[in-house]
Amino acid sequence: MLHYFVLVLTQYKMSDTLKNEEKFGAVLFQVQEDLRQLKCTLESVNEMGTTLDIQALDAAIGKTERSIRKHADDYLKKVTKQLLVLPRIVDLQKKKQIPTWKPSLESIQDVRPQREDIPPGEKHKFALTKRVLSNPAHPNNRAMMYQKFGISLPDVHKRRTHIAKHPRIVPGHVAGLPVTKGRNSLVIPEETTGKVTSLLQMSIQHKAACLHSREDSCSSTTGLMSLKSRCPKQLKWETEPGSICERTGEECTPVWTTKAPPTTPNSLIPKNPHILPEQVPVNISKYDFTILMGRTNPMATDFCHFKQCFSLCWSSVVDALEALEKLLRDFAVPLAKVNGERLVELSHVWESGWLKAPPVTGFLSVLENREEVLSLVLRPGQRFKGEGGIEAAAIHIQSFWRRCLARTAYLRHCQRKWAVGTIAVSWLMHTQMRHVGKALQARRFRQLENFRSRAQHLAANWKHIQSSKRTIIHIPSLGYSQSRRMNLRRYDILQNIQISRLCDIRDEHVEVIYVCPRHLGEDIVHYYTSLLKCDSSVRRFVILTPEAIDYFPTHNMCLSTLLKYSPLTLKRIKHLIQGKQAYIVAGVAHVDDLAVADDLGVPILAPEPAIAQLYSTKSGGRRIFTGAEVDVPPGQGDIYTQNQLHGTLARLMTQNIHVQRWLFKMDSEHGGRGTAYCDTCHLSCYNWALQERHRCGPELQNTEWIQESVLLRYLDEVPGWLARYAQPANTSCYPDWACFLKTFLRQGGVVEAYPPSESVTCLTVDLLLEPGGEVTMLSCGDQLQGSCQLEALGSTVPQTSVHQETLQSICMRVGQACLQRLIVGYVSVDLATFLNRDTMEQKVWAIDLDLTYSDQLAMTQMLLMMTGGTLNCRTGCLEVPMPIQDKCSEDPIAAKPPVVNRYAVIGSHLFHSNLSMLYHNVFFMVCKAHGIGFNMKRKQGTVFALYDSSDRCTVGMITVSEDLQGALVTFARNLSVIHQEISPFKMQGETNFKELIKNIEAVLQMTVKKKVRSVEDKPVA
Repeated sequence: MLHYFVLVLTQYKMSDTLKNEEKFGAVLFQVQEDLRQLKCTLESVNEMGTTLDIQALDAAIGKTERSIRKHADDYLKKVTKQLLVLPRIVDLQKKKQIPTWKPSLESIQDVRPQREDIPPGEKHKFALTKRVLSNPAHPNNRAMMYQKFGISLPDVHKRRTHIAKHPRIVPGHVAGLPVTKGRNSLVIPEETTGKVTSLLQMSIQHKAACLHSREDSCSSTTGLMSLKSRCPKQLKWETEPGSICERTGEECTPVWTTKAPPTTPNSLIPKNPHILPEQVPVNISKYDFTILMGRTNPMATDFCHFKQCFSLCWSSVVDALEALEKLLRDFAVPLAKVNGERLVELSHVWESGWLKAPPVTGFLSVLENREEVLSLVLRPGQRFKGEGGIEAAAIHIQSFWRRCLARTAYLRHCQRKWAVGTIAVSWLMHTQMRHVGKALQARRFRQLENFRSRAQHLAANWKHIQSSKRTIIHIPSLGYSQSRRMNLRRYDILQNIQISRLCDIRDEHVEVIYVCPRHLGEDIVHYYTSLLKCDSSVRRFVILTPEAIDYFPTHNMCLSTLLKYSPLTLKRIKHLIQGKQAYIVAGVAHVDDLAVADDLGVPILAPEPAIAQLYSTKSGGRRIFTGAEVDVPPGQGDIYTQNQLHGTLARLMTQNIHVQRWLFKMDSEHGGRGTAYCDTCHLSCYNWALQERHRCGPELQNTEWIQESVLLRYLDEVPGWLARYAQPANTSCYPDWACFLKTFLRQGGVVEAYPPSESVTCLTVDLLLEPGGEVTMLSCGDQLQGSCQLEALGSTVPQTSVHQETLQSICMRVGQACLQRLIVGYVSVDLATFLNRDTMEQKVWAIDLDLTYSDQLAMTQMLLMMTGGTLNCRTGCLEVPMPIQDKCSEDPIAAKPPVVNRYAVIGSHLFHSNLSMLYHNVFFMVCKAHGIGFNMKRKQGTVFALYDSSDRCTVGMITVSEDLQGALVTFARNLSVIHQEISPFKMQGETNFKELIKNIEAVLQMTVKKKVRSVEDKPVA
């Protein structure tokens, strides 16, 4: 009878789980009807007192069993779509009760016997504690066990399990199924004590454990390889040792149970509560089998055992097994040991749909010898040794070849596409640049036409403009080439050295707009404002700085270019010259001068930039001097090759054997930067050439056959002589001859003879070539040179080395030659004078021509501004009117101020690196302490020109005295005092003061000799 109650209870639970009320209602009704009939039969037998018919009873029980089995099979067919059979119902009384773990409280140390008189509160608390201790899944179970009994249990996280809606009844003999704690493991929930665990419940739990949620499925290719590491604890389905049925002709069906832990209480209590045993994961599989050469032996014992144990899910396992065998055959793996449990887990994941196709690592994770197999699979070429290896190799070769062809075609296509794009962009850029070039060319041509028309207007109205009020726009721009501008140090200061142009306001009809290449400080502006008040000329000059200086601080652009890109400054200049007569006085000509003039609408007192660039070179100056029929040094211009240089030099040396030093001047350099020299005394054949000249005599020394032998000798020795002894004059620009020669041949240059005399004086004359055709001398002075004797650092005004008539004649001829070549404006001519050894006559050579406003002329304007005098170049005198001391004269109209002669020394490039340590006000205080200043009453003293507020390394200085010797002594004394004040013993600094002082001392000695000679000659006369 117990069998029927178990079956009824089982069917009731199944109906409650499946919630199929109609179907299971009929089943319960049928079971109740069968039990009622059986009860009636038993009662009738007892009442009649007859013997119970065993066969009839057995027939009734069999009928009921078949009916239940039929209904259960129908249900399982509908739910699982599989034909399953329930295990045979055996007498469960013969079975041993499922063991449960109930440790006795007496065996635990801290448990005390329960008292009879327990208060209600303590009783409730004790019941609550007991409930917590009896539920291992309770979150406070571990803490309570440790608090009450001193037992530290492992932290078991309660896993969220989803109860299957459709339990599955699984029949058959199952030896065991591992249940792990991992994500994809099979979990059997614990039943409470006192409940009967039946066969159907275990079957339903097994089906529920096979279902996996989406979040617990494999999410990566490495998940399958780590299944073993994530399953340290396993539950095994096995039969109890005491439940083995005695075989009495019937097949014994095992009961599925969970293997319980040992029931010995003392084993749970550690000897030392602070030292707990480490949990060692156990992973022992009983379902391993072997695959040889990619094929499984279906008759092998281990495989049959595995197949029998997992027959319930064999359909999914077969797919995974066939895929694994295919993989092993493809890679010719001779031996593979498969872990059956992992294979089942992989098949479940694969079957659930979360993993479409497991990767190779996923299949290899089910192998026990996966390291060996993985190394074999990863071996290059192993795939081609397995099943279908020849076809795979052919496919691989074909795919590789197709890839190469496609890659080559793709690269060729990309290259052609890139070429097409590059050509298109280049063509567009070329077209656009050509269009822009044509537009710029047209614009410059228009600017040139406007320049010429304004120049004609200026020439026609020059006399009227000079006699009326006018505005002069001074732009001291140095329009050198870009390479030269980038190599110049302190380029902006060099452009601002001519700030003395402000002194043009000494003419009461002139207003000056000075465009400054640097931002001047308030100290410099205040200095020049106070300096120019001497002539009551306040508010007649304006200093403007282009805003483009802030945008191009390191580009070394010339001032005209900066002004061209400064619209605000141009707008202000337009406002200042509106309705006035104005013209521009520029510096070194540049093409942007035309753009600025065209924007302002004013003429430029200068030649065209192309003409200026042609004749401002050393070779161009020689052509003008030759056209003016003035004496020039022996030499040759327009030299561009080394052979031409050697041949020209040898010929010149042969014709001018008395010249002891030869100069090499670059066409585009100025101020001695591009000059080198070489002395003939180092030439080995020079003495031989002198002997040949003396031997032949003056009659034959100029014959061709005599000069030819000397020329051939010079041609052989000149290259080595230059390479060894030639040296640049300014080594800071060109350190050696090789560097100088490279630039010299690229730019072109001139070979000239240095004056053959021990005493050579160079002088500079500034001319104004008026547009009306007149030539005016504005300034003249003897140069004060530096250490190399080829660079001018200052001058003495007026000049005293050349007779005034000779000088006037040379300047007029040079000026007319320039006017014939359409050169107007300011021109600076450099001359060299010396005594001829043979005739003892003074000779004057024209050595250089600069078509620009010179630094000497700017300093001369300051000199005339301070002294209030005039420089009479015809007489060579600086005439300065002295103030009238007797104010009570009877005829003040007839009284004229006395005019005296003064001499001045001008230095515009005085450089000392230690000057930057002193502010200008401190510098003037030091000078005042040493008596350095200008006396306005006596019209003599010292005046300084300031160029920069931040750098302060370069200044200009003018000394005025009654005679030339006094001016030179004052100048040298000022330099010495300033040097001593700003230069400690251990910090002398970089300066050119010392070279200038030495040069002044030489000039003083020469002046003394001249005075002595003049005194000695007077009695003789």
